[in-house]
Amino acid sequence: MAPTLDTFQVIGDPSRRKMLMLLSENSLTINNLVDHFNVSRPAVSKHVKILETAGFISIQDIGRERFCTLKKDGFEELRDWLSYFDEFWSSKLKKLEILLNNKLPN
Repeated sequence: MAPTLDTFQVIGDPSRRKMLMLLSENSLTINNLVDHFNVSRPAVSKHVKILETAGFISIQDIGRERFCTLKKDGFEELRDWLSYFDEFWSSKLKKLEILLNNKLPN
């Protein structure tokens, strides 16, 4: 069993980021995804499995095809992490603004 990757390890791979960008435009089959990369189908399937396990995509079997679709689950951890630093920097900048306003002559 492969070790579970954290969210940043998942999106750290350029191929997986490209897959997410492609899937942001439309659901694609694994074969459609393969067409965008110079790697084997098993290599693309491995990346797809990582994205699915991390909650970034879902896979639906329709007939003989496997369709990949974006899910928001994986992105929520990213949003939460980024939100923390948005608030951190907003607070720091607000304090700097107050400091500068108090130090500058009117």
